[in-house]
Formats: sequence, structure tokens, C-alpha cells
Amino acid sequence: MTEEVRTNEEYAYLDRGGFSSEKHKIELRGLPKFYGIAELKKLMNQKLGLSVSKIKRQKFGNHWLYACFQNDEERDKAITALNGYEWKGKKLIAEIAKPAPDPLVKRKQECKVNDKNPKRQKTEIDETKCQEERLKDAVIPYWKYPYEEQLTLKTKEIKQVLMKFDNELWKIDKQKRSKIEDNRKLYDGLSFELKPIERSPIIEGYRNKCEFTVGIDEETKKPTVGFRLGCYWAGSVAVAPVQVLKHIPENMKKAVLVFQEFIRKSELPPYSPVDYSGYWKCLTVRQSSHNGDIMLIIAMDPQILSADEREKVKEEINSYFTSEESCGITSVYVHFVAKRRAGEEPAKPIHVLGATHITDTILGRQFRISPEAFFQINTAGAEILYQKAIDLSRVNDNSILIDVCCGTGTIGLCFAKHCGQVLGLELIEKAVEDARANALLNNIENCEFYAGKAETTLHAVLARASADDVIAVVDPPRAGLHMSAITTLRNNKKVKRLIYISCSPASVTKNFVDLSRASSKTLHGAPFIPICAVPVDMFPHTKHVELIVLFEREQEPSNEVADIVKENTEEEKNLDPEVKTDNQEDIIDTLCIDI
Repeated sequence: MTEEVRTNEEYAYLDRGGFSSEKHKIELRGLPKFYGIAELKKLMNQKLGLSVSKIKRQKFGNHWLYACFQNDEERDKAITALNGYEWKGKKLIAEIAKPAPDPLVKRKQECKVNDKNPKRQKTEIDETKCQEERLKDAVIPYWKYPYEEQLTLKTKEIKQVLMKFDNELWKIDKQKRSKIEDNRKLYDGLSFELKPIERSPIIEGYRNKCEFTVGIDEETKKPTVGFRLGCYWAGSVAVAPVQVLKHIPENMKKAVLVFQEFIRKSELPPYSPVDYSGYWKCLTVRQSSHNGDIMLIIAMDPQILSADEREKVKEEINSYFTSEESCGITSVYVHFVAKRRAGEEPAKPIHVLGATHITDTILGRQFRISPEAFFQINTAGAEILYQKAIDLSRVNDNSILIDVCCGTGTIGLCFAKHCGQVLGLELIEKAVEDARANALLNNIENCEFYAGKAETTLHAVLARASADDVIAVVDPPRAGLHMSAITTLRNNKKVKRLIYISCSPASVTKNFVDLSRASSKTLHGAPFIPICAVPVDMFPHTKHVELIVLFEREQEPSNEVADIVKENTEEEKNLDPEVKTDNQEDIIDTLCIDI
């Protein structure tokens, strides 16, 4: 095969007719050292009147990135506006970017080369392993380790994350270095206590929600509902069955097989990410640990199906799941997921059959779960997590709890009987509706939930907290809280203690640092001091672990340290909410629920 033919094959996807962000891409260079993706989008879309659809930040280097547009006209307009534009003291360079080669085709070409030359380096996916082993490695990478060893590995990883945080504390506050060093002698190298990891009460079949992909099994060549063996960019679109995975409940596996039989009988083929053809994309299964009820959310690309043809699809789904063995299936939705244009609202799941919700129980509280509601995926583990948070908070009848990122109210409602009042705030209005409905379901009257953006809602909610003992609990998305929310919490002196819950501790260490850094002109409230951390294993057989950190407000600085505050202000010039936030591409401008 000539190099020209190989290259043509790698870029053939651009001519298949479907939209690809690679078609209308620019390279933007000369960016300033400190900036946020949200800030850059605001510059491009609002100030310059552009319509950027996607920004692709590079793993290495903050000074350049790719920006994608819907068509050539929008791309050319962006180049004209951005090339030579001065932003934060830097002159930007904008040029047309070459599309990336199709990774799937590229990998196949590499495999052919490797077959001819075995000494060539292997590709990312190790095909010397059987399909079952590759699936386990991809989905539950700790499957080979005994559970006690998994806990040891996770404890070690959490300690490394906390050591990084602790070292940052030592760097940014010279006045506390002596105390930090003394505490490290007490707490095995940390300046605060790391408590033993909490075990998951259930280590097999613990998941109450899974999102399965519809694709082709590379062994049977049949349409299959399962998990991908690797991502497209690693050169894989194969899907493997999930019956061998120990973290999925048996009834959920049966429900997957029932749907799999449906798509194999269907005249509509599975969706293909290679050429964007086909219909059936994925299946989300939610299962109640309380009564075993199962909800299915079937996602499909409608392609060019007419309204009547979509109705026919819904009727076929209804008929099939009415006649087939239920396996506990009590609720079915269909979700028509078409390619959205910039600014277009996503489609919502459509109820097809059975109940509109399922219910589950945590710490004696019942919660209704809708298709898109956030709910901890390990119900038994969530009881451990929330009870530990309650214990650490030391709430009492006179306390007011501020539930930041409250979602459907699970944490706040579990706290409700232990404190005087719960005030929850949440960006997503539908989640707030669910939270209020859950309060009614449990006859709880001391909880109020508010919808709105962080920069406005958090301040207003805190103003309603009139008690002397105010505790905040935050359980944000994977990437953490935006700096504006951190600043509001720091600057409100009512908040005496803060419980931070994170499913991705390595992503939120900057939040920890900003809560703890010394007072300044921007952060004029006294800092929060880390007291202890508790890992909770919510995800057996995987690398993930939940972490709770208890912070307590330091006593207000005396007049003698006013000069230190001024000095810290000078060191904090780059602490702009939209500039200084790490992982800004993933961190939202306001608080939200799902992780």
C-alpha cells in the first residue's frame, strides 16, 4: 500500500456526509499563561460574535489549542477575528488546522505494518489477551486483586493526592509551616488525620446504574449490548458482553439480554461511530436496591426517521417489553439522541411504558429516581458515605446545613433529622423539583431547595441562614467547584465547618488549596483548615474511591497579621474566578449535579 493510498483512507471519514468537528477546525496559538476555557468561549462567542462549537485543549502546553466550528464560513470568520487579536497582553495566531486522521483506520494500518515487522512497538490495545480479560481490564481494572489489597492500593493513592495538597499548603503559607511540620509527625507525614478507608458493604453486584453501548461483538459478529473494549481514539469500536463482570447485578444483566434480543430482531441496525450510520446507540439501566425495580432508558439516533416512524419505534418497544419476561423492568423510556447544533437544547427521554420513576432508600429515606437524576451508584456504600459525613459535621438541632450541589436532595434529606434546617441549592431546575418531591415523600418539613446559578444563588441562600452554627456540605461534579463558589464560601463568616465530598480527589486539590489559603483582599474570610479525611470505597474492583474531607474555619486573624494579609494579596493576583481554575474545560461556571 502506497503512502498516498494509506493517507486517503485515514481521511475518508471527512467525505462520509456526517458532521465532524475536524472538518472546520482552527489552531489557536500564542495564548496567555493563565486563562480558562469558559473565559475563552466568552471572548469568542460573546465579545467577538463567533459560534465555536468545541474547544480541544492539548494535554501538554497551555499556550495553544484547537477550536471547532459548524461550517467553513464560521471557521473563516473566526480566523479573521482572532488572528492578531491582543488578549491578556498576548497577540493570538489563528490558522486553519489539519484534520486528525481517523484513529480506527490508522490503527489498522499500524497493525498491518506490525504484522510484517514484529519488532515494531505494540498498539495501545493488547490483543494478545482474550476478549473477557480485555473487558475486565477496561471496566474493572482491580478485578485480579483480593478486596483487602484493593483497599490498600486505594489508600496509598489517596494519601499521595493528600500529600500533594499538604505540600501546597506548606508552600503558600509561611506562617503555618512550623505547625504543619509538627502535625506531620503525628499523622504519618500529613498535617491532618487520614482515617482508615471505609469498606463497601457490598463488593459484587453493587451498581444501581450502568450505561451500556450497543455495537458489534468482534467474536460473534452479532449486535451486542455491553461495554466497549477501548475508546474510538485508541482505535476500537468493538463491544463485549457483560455477563462476566462481577460489579453488575444479575437482574441488570438479564435486562440487558432482553434488550439485546430486541435489537437483534429489529430491522434497524446498531449505530456505528465509524460512519455515523445506524440507530441503536446505548442502554441505560437503573435498578432499585430497595425493591429490585428496573428502569430502562433506550437511546437511539433517529437519523431521518419521520414522526410516524418514531411513533412506530415506541409502539414496538412497548409491545416487546409488555410481552417479554420483565426481569423486574417496571419503567421504559426512549431517548432520541440526534446531533445537536451549538446552542440547541438536548432532547429529553420520552416515557413509553410503566412507572415514570423508580424509588430507592438511603438511611431510611425514600428517593424517587427519574431517568436523568443523579443518584450514588452504590446505594449501600452511599449509606456509609452520608452517615460518615453526618458524624464528621457534628450537626445539632440548632445547626443549619447548606447543601451545595444538592441535586435531588439525597444528602440534605439524610441530614434533615439531625439539624434544625437544610437549605439546598442546585443549577438544574428539574433536580430541584425532584428534591422537593423527595422531601414531601418523606414528610420532611425543615428542608428548602433553590434553583439558580452559583454566583447569585449561593450568596442569597447563605443570607437566609440565621443560626450561629452553619455547616456547608459540597458534593460537586468530578472536576470540582468553580472559584466563584469557593470565594463565596470563604467570605461568608457564618460557615464554621465544611464537608467536601469528591469522587475524583485528584481533580479537586486546587479547591482544597483555595479553601485553605491565607486571607487576602479576594479571600477576606478566614481560611478553612483541613481536620481529617475519610476515603470511602464506593467502587470495588475499580481504581475510583470517594473522599470526604472535613474543614473547620480558622479563628479570624488579629490586627497584628494585617500586613500578612496584604502580602498574600500580592501573591494572589492570578486568582481570578475564570482565569485561575484548573481543569477549566471540565469545570462548569455554576454548580450542577451529575458526575
